[in-house]
Amino acid sequence: MATGVKPPAWFWIVAIVLVLWGAMGCWAWYMQFTLGAAAMGPVDDWSLKYYAALPSWYNYVYAVSVFGGLLGALALLLKERRAIILFWISLLGVIVMFGYAFAATDLIAHKGAAATVPFPAFIAAVAIFQIWFAGMAARKGWIGAR
Repeated sequence: MATGVKPPAWFWIVAIVLVLWGAMGCWAWYMQFTLGAAAMGPVDDWSLKYYAALPSWYNYVYAVSVFGGLLGALALLLKERRAIILFWISLLGVIVMFGYAFAATDLIAHKGAAATVPFPAFIAAVAIFQIWFAGMAARKGWIGAR
């Protein structure tokens, strides 16, 4: 369904940046899923043991997070309202993934909050921004009900 309201140029710029962000996340997931611990490059023994101890579902939640974000960004480019639910699914994956990493492991105790929290916090902030942005675009009529 066409929305009838033309989005401004910056909408398309943001949507393209979000697609690129999502694609980078999918690439990171693919590398981790296919290469395992080797995707981390040279790391200490603790990091290798940490990765090996992650439950099998962790990589699938990671996939939900990144593919949900990428599909949501692509839905934005297609001016589809389903971007909102896809971004919510992505955020839920982010919460589960990092919630487990921080609450159920000794990651912070071993590596320290300064080394482990900033990038996941940035990822969560981007996920929240995506939801806000898609909701704002829907309220302004830039994305429709497709």
